[in-house]
Amino acid sequence: MKILNKKNIRDTYKDNVNAMPFLLSVIFFGITNSMARAIMNNYLADIVKISKIQLGVVEFFRELPGLFLIFILAYLYKQSDKKNYQTAIIISACGFVGLTFLGTNLWVVVLFLVMNSLGEHISMQVRQSLSVEMAKPSMSGKSLGIMKGSMSLGNILGFLIVPVIFLIMSFLGFGRDNAISYKTVYFVAMLIALVAYLFTSKIPELQSEPKVGPKIYLHKKYNKYYILSVFYGARKQIFITFAPFVLVLNYNASPSYMAFLFAVTAGLSIIFGPIIGRIIDRVGYKKVMIADTLILIIVCFFYGYAHRLFAANIAFIVVSINYILDAILSLCSMASLVYCRELSENQEEFGKTITSGISVNHLISIVIALLGGLIWQVAGIEMLFTISAVLGLLNSIFAATIKVKSSTEYV
Repeated sequence: MKILNKKNIRDTYKDNVNAMPFLLSVIFFGITNSMARAIMNNYLADIVKISKIQLGVVEFFRELPGLFLIFILAYLYKQSDKKNYQTAIIISACGFVGLTFLGTNLWVVVLFLVMNSLGEHISMQVRQSLSVEMAKPSMSGKSLGIMKGSMSLGNILGFLIVPVIFLIMSFLGFGRDNAISYKTVYFVAMLIALVAYLFTSKIPELQSEPKVGPKIYLHKKYNKYYILSVFYGARKQIFITFAPFVLVLNYNASPSYMAFLFAVTAGLSIIFGPIIGRIIDRVGYKKVMIADTLILIIVCFFYGYAHRLFAANIAFIVVSINYILDAILSLCSMASLVYCRELSENQEEFGKTITSGISVNHLISIVIALLGGLIWQVAGIEMLFTISAVLGLLNSIFAATIKVKSSTEYV
């Protein structure tokens, strides 16, 4: 695996840092996340029987941990990034325990989906922070790309495990419409999460001095980064929530097909994650931000109008290909992290600003989650993705206003 070969690791990370335990934990945690993601839309549609509007309500609650992440990590402030990463994995695993052993009542499911989401949101910040902290000063983009590539490798494995589990369960007499099949997936995900936790014990402690300064950090020099985070939050929510649900609800995509599609996107992310990271380092984050969201407009057009332009079977293929392209484009979000890194005076400030950015982008995420299903129900899928395209255009215009420093100095 190129992303994990010794030369790649040696060239990217500091000489006194062993990054392999971190990357292996990311892979195994990626397996658990992808297993849950592969079945969630089908589980909610086939077993819990939710409507489009209810999907928005579910996503509202699932995204609340991201909104409150700035306060959650303030509470965990004195812990190192390594300890916070371990905490995140345990919380996520507890979510799988509830989804495995308790009922399929909507609010029970929501409760443990939120718990699982909490673990993932905490890990989101510390994965990014650890990636940059371990990297050599000029290799932040590449390090983030390797981390995302490792996550994608785990995603592939998880997405491939899901069809195998469903095949075995089908052989045992439990089909797609049986909750036991889904609960078996959650149980296996729980076990793999514990393996990820074991690898975190080998991650080196990188913070030799106690943390100082405010627990919650907001500064006006990051205003543009916060606004970019809002745009990204809107784009992410529509992509994560409504794009897969289009395939499930409009085209009756099966859990195995969704797992296969997610595996393809994860495989391509392994290839394109490091490539996009290197592009960011070479051509600059500003150009990548602008190009990313301009291409997104085309993606949104086909999401919203493929069913009007093509026969149903062709539209299904078009939307599937569109989803893959969308997943690759989402990797360009690394550009805003490199921008944030350029503005930061030290690693601690960078980590706290990432946390603030995640919370800020969830301000719009929860609004999109609530309104997205309603817009789809009342005005149609065309309007939902037209709004997404407009947000993408505004993002490009705003990114063009960023002033890029001629040189950077990062402590």
